[in-house]
Amino acid sequence: MNLVTPRTNFLAAAQWIQKGVRYASKKTGGSTKNTSTKVRPKHRGWKVQDGCEVSAGTILVLQRNLRFHPGLNAGLGKNGTIFAITPGQVRITCEKVDLDWDHTWVQRCHGHRKGVEFYKKYFNVIPEPQHQNFKLVDEI
Repeated sequence: MNLVTPRTNFLAAAQWIQKGVRYASKKTGGSTKNTSTKVRPKHRGWKVQDGCEVSAGTILVLQRNLRFHPGLNAGLGKNGTIFAITPGQVRITCEKVDLDWDHTWVQRCHGHRKGVEFYKKYFNVIPEPQHQNFKLVDEI
């Protein structure tokens, strides 16, 4: 009888382990590649061409790096957007850069070019001409 008892305990333990392995293990889900095939484009770049009339606040360029620089009457937004400050006509010029090297965007995009002369495109807004009808204060 002593020979049978250890054998039944061994078989019971083996069946318990087999059930535990069968039901407790779960296959993990694998990663898939190329899942985002329908990414919407960002449409960065020039929004206004040379010679176009713009109003104040019009976006001229969307960019991630400092490819284009703001010129006369144009501003640089915190995300790199160049916009018109005053209404007028857009003029795009290629000029030798005179950068503010303390600006974070300039350090990040052109830090390796410090001390080297290079040219970049500038977006300028030429304001609309003002009226020329004036009266002297003494005559009023």
